[in-house]
Amino acid sequence: MRIDGENGTLLSPGSSAASNSSADEMIENENHSLRDRMADLEKKVHEQTDEIMCLRSTLADVLRRLSTVEGAGRLTTTREGPGRATPTKDQGGRGRHHNHDNREVFKRVASSSSSNIPGRSVSTSHIRRGTHYQSTSSLYSDGHSSSSVSPAPSPSPTQAQTHAPTPHALTTHAQYVRHTPTSPYTSPMRTAQVGALSKRWASTSDFATPNRVTHAHFPTPTNSQLTRRPNSGSLHNLTNLRNATSQLNLTRAREAQYNPDEGVVKLYLRGRPLNLYVPTSVQETYSPTSPSVPPAAKLKLEWVYGYRGRDCRNNVFQLPTGEIVYFVAAVVVLYNVEDQMQRHYLGHTDDIKCLAMHPNKLLIATGQTAGHDRRDARPHVRIWDSVSLNTLHIIGISDIERSVACLAFSKADGGSLLVAVDEAPDHNMSVWDWSRGERGYKLLETKCSADQVLAVDFSPVDRSTIITCGKNHISFWSYDSGMLAKRMGIFENRERPKYVTSISFTDAGNVISGDSNGNLLIWQRGGNTVYKMVRGAHDGPVFSILVQKDGAIITGGKDGQIVEWDRELERTGNTIEIPEQFGSPRVVTSGRGTQLVVGTTRNCVLEGTFTFPMRPVMQGHTEELWALAPHPGHHQFLTAGYDRTCYLWDTMAHTIVWSKDIGEPAQSAAFSNNGEIVIIGTTSGRWFVMDAETREMYSQHQDGNEPIQVVKFSPNGQYLAVGSRDNNIYVYQVSEDCRKYTRIGRCQGHSSFVTHLDWSADSQFLQSNSGDYELLFWNGGLCRQIVQTAQMRDVEWASNTCTLTFATLGIWPEGADGTDVNTCTKANHSSVLATGDDFGKVKMFNSPACHQKARCLEYSGHSSHVTALGFLHDDSRLISTGGRDTAVMQWVVSATSSSTSSQH
Repeated sequence: MRIDGENGTLLSPGSSAASNSSADEMIENENHSLRDRMADLEKKVHEQTDEIMCLRSTLADVLRRLSTVEGAGRLTTTREGPGRATPTKDQGGRGRHHNHDNREVFKRVASSSSSNIPGRSVSTSHIRRGTHYQSTSSLYSDGHSSSSVSPAPSPSPTQAQTHAPTPHALTTHAQYVRHTPTSPYTSPMRTAQVGALSKRWASTSDFATPNRVTHAHFPTPTNSQLTRRPNSGSLHNLTNLRNATSQLNLTRAREAQYNPDEGVVKLYLRGRPLNLYVPTSVQETYSPTSPSVPPAAKLKLEWVYGYRGRDCRNNVFQLPTGEIVYFVAAVVVLYNVEDQMQRHYLGHTDDIKCLAMHPNKLLIATGQTAGHDRRDARPHVRIWDSVSLNTLHIIGISDIERSVACLAFSKADGGSLLVAVDEAPDHNMSVWDWSRGERGYKLLETKCSADQVLAVDFSPVDRSTIITCGKNHISFWSYDSGMLAKRMGIFENRERPKYVTSISFTDAGNVISGDSNGNLLIWQRGGNTVYKMVRGAHDGPVFSILVQKDGAIITGGKDGQIVEWDRELERTGNTIEIPEQFGSPRVVTSGRGTQLVVGTTRNCVLEGTFTFPMRPVMQGHTEELWALAPHPGHHQFLTAGYDRTCYLWDTMAHTIVWSKDIGEPAQSAAFSNNGEIVIIGTTSGRWFVMDAETREMYSQHQDGNEPIQVVKFSPNGQYLAVGSRDNNIYVYQVSEDCRKYTRIGRCQGHSSFVTHLDWSADSQFLQSNSGDYELLFWNGGLCRQIVQTAQMRDVEWASNTCTLTFATLGIWPEGADGTDVNTCTKANHSSVLATGDDFGKVKMFNSPACHQKARCLEYSGHSSHVTALGFLHDDSRLISTGGRDTAVMQWVVSATSSSTSSQH
């Protein structure tokens, strides 16, 4: 018995139990009601998040279209004739950025996006007005895409800017450089060091002009310089002076030397002299050291053909603007399939290896490998804005050793962190507060695995959980108090796969992994043991796992299958078979509506659904690319490479007209003068005669067993010259509308393999270069060498593809070894010469470039050696092919006045 405290009545034990039961029911009802209300609130939050994302998507697309329209308007203004004012240098600079209204609209969009990040202040009083990085299209063009006038090359992250940024540049996109509260991992000394070492980088550099100060390159001090003894300073300075003097004398000794009496200029390559005969008309006034000017014609990157899927993963995404973003070579392509438009981010200096998209769908992070130049192409990560193409942060310089293997933004906290894995032997993994400072702030770093790492990702529900996978492992990481704790995945009695090839997350936070055995495994959230396994999901490795919003799971495998699964990993019956010609699905991502966007192992990007078949939106070569032949009468060109495939491309529709497997690796190609026949030279010494329209093979010929380096028709169409790696040039008589070929003879005399050749305008003579820097002349009809080379000084040449001639003396950089410049070509109807080199650069010179160190305009995009160049028949476009980057780039040639070109 007990007394009720309110009314003093006695309560029996039975009545007390009934009261407790009633109270429990009330509490349970309240809890149930609370859970319902919480569920409703979560549903509303998700709906509002989707609405915000939709609004951001719409605004981003509007801004992109506005940028395109404004760029086109400015381009029209600069090309107007008399009576229109030409924009001044200052006006051009202002025109390269968004106008004030667009910037304010975008700031509101970004503010709504930033508000979703916990612990980050978005008030304007806390916004740091820091510098930002400009991409090529925003700094050196009239619009915000690379299809605007003359994008300039990208300098290295170590290149210091000598000019201060404008106030406009300081405020643009400052909303992304958010104020960051002090981190528990922050060291005062480390913070000071970051501030002291911070520099302003630009993703592009100005063209060198006589009246402008060029960017200074500061060499990195060596260990000997850092440990120099105080008493050895004088001796060291004296040694440096002597070395500099010797180097100066050596350089002067190797400069081109001109003998005006004989009209001969000597060009030295690797210490070997090459005699070049000066045309009679310029002998009296010629000097090899005379100053030169860059050409008035400029290039702008219009289209990039190709995609890197053969060895990269998770590198295709659909942006809110409707664009598909992916990369090839050193270019990130933003491709709007509906509008048939491409934009290009050109901030990188070498091969891009990975790509990650921020949860707000507007920011993108891309990581590159180390390039040939250890100073100018160091591995790093760039974080940039997909709407304006402005670079916001560059992180990892001096921290990443070899290459960025994979990247991922955090998800549970709105994307405030970034994880990167280095391809160095220890595969170091680093976690960054990427928005703190211009170079971000590294929170922690640890050795990830001794084996290859294929993927990394943050958990969408646990902020401190990171998953990595690769050869022989899947690892579960958690970080706290500046430390990373690692737990290896336990397969227990299940077969341990050689590779864990892909990972993803369910909406509940469970990890799904695919492996090289074709199995799918579910790992319980917070654990490191297998919860469920599906054997034989694919016949071979599982390359990609996509979890959609409704919980459905889509996987792509090496077997060419794309399979749909429900939440319980049961097959729904929906499958897609990728045609073998496109390869296997390397990455599968969501497109618009029910569409899927697929990147394949044969460097193709496809679109389609489970109902409608996949169609290619981008195709490319898969192996090293050497052969290029522009069509003599149409806006088309042919490419062929070591993948045994020939493509005929249309430059206006940006599509493939036809493709053909020729069964052998291709080395060279040429169209007949009427464009009806294509000659394709292979690496085995065999060359084919093929119909350019029907692809019918008319005949094949064999000249030696070495690669056919070059094939070229004479201007009158009566001869075909075939240059081989066996040091010989084979000349053929052409008949029956270029369908029959009869060998006349063989030009013997080169001591190394033939690299380039040209016909004279009257089809009588040939000039050719070889691998040991020779320039020889031949009588084409007689196949005899012309020993008296002075007689050839005034011959007019139909083309200029030989890199060692008087007309190309100035294309060789200082210290060139004779192999730096791989290809050159002269425009058909204008005095412009283009070259491609071993450093991925395309350069434009005035032709003839007969003065040493001729000035040029330089363009970046390729990450490998540029193997071939060709102008279209009307000189409206220049086509360039990369070697191992397998990229084909289409540049628009825009002729502008000298005053306009000097602005860049």
